[in-house]
Amino acid sequence: MNTTTIDQFYQQLISNAGTDVRELLPDGINREIGHFNVFSMVELTKRLQKNPAMPYNRRAYYKISLISGRNRAEYADKVIDIEKNALLFATPKVPYHYLPQDADQTGHFCVFTDEFLIQSKSGVVLDDLPIFRPGGYPVFQLTDEDANNIGYIFRKMEKELASNYAYKYDLLRNYVLELIHYGQKLQPAMSLYPTHTASARVSSLFIELLERQFPIESPQQKLGLRTAKDYADRLSVHVNHLNKVLKENTGKTTTDIISSRIVQEAKILLKQTDWNVSEIAYSLGFEEVAHFSNFFRKQTSLSPVAFRA
Repeated sequence: MNTTTIDQFYQQLISNAGTDVRELLPDGINREIGHFNVFSMVELTKRLQKNPAMPYNRRAYYKISLISGRNRAEYADKVIDIEKNALLFATPKVPYHYLPQDADQTGHFCVFTDEFLIQSKSGVVLDDLPIFRPGGYPVFQLTDEDANNIGYIFRKMEKELASNYAYKYDLLRNYVLELIHYGQKLQPAMSLYPTHTASARVSSLFIELLERQFPIESPQQKLGLRTAKDYADRLSVHVNHLNKVLKENTGKTTTDIISSRIVQEAKILLKQTDWNVSEIAYSLGFEEVAHFSNFFRKQTSLSPVAFRA
């Protein structure tokens, strides 16, 4: 499972376009502002040579989509069927994709980085908003009236982005917040839980997420995900559900699998590097060397120093 950056998002558009889509980059956007852009699905589709399949991955940016058409949104343990109109909220912390179920697809979407809605500019902390919290239901079925109202917000975004107004990005932040608050007032779509498929998906994503933490390549590198709860939060599932799924599919608990992979990496670092034990302990997520030594001894019956000798 890869992470798609905002630059890679544009590279994918360019590589799949019959004409150059670089003119779609907004004027005046810079690192200080963060990134924001808005697209019409109809206009964008006209530029593409093909309709590329959306990979199941994590994105390093936020995305809000108004979709009109039959679709299926897939998250770690959620499969949500969209019959007509829907509003989707995507966060960098939760991998997802959606699959069009027919050729008649219209709507809009906007993409933005966390810097664009930084608290000092927007007054909000994105990941504190209910709509972006892991474990939630970020897909909302819409009535035709809701879809028209939200479509109007997106059209205002398009018009403002093309304007020469000096403070247009301040106004665009307000439009993004308007979409967020609109979504938070809606009832989430019903989730379907096809047990076997969801279980296999969660297990597969967990293993991919675990392996992406390795190899540890420098003493300054530190594991980003360390506990069962860390992984459950990233996959947007409850830790008990993750544990149950892995136990059913592998016969091991989440903690057992994580511990086994960490001790495997510890053995490699002890044998193949000259890092001291304190550096290895830190890189593997242990704040105290004693905790690492106790962990390693419990897993291998040897101390780190004895294993290295």
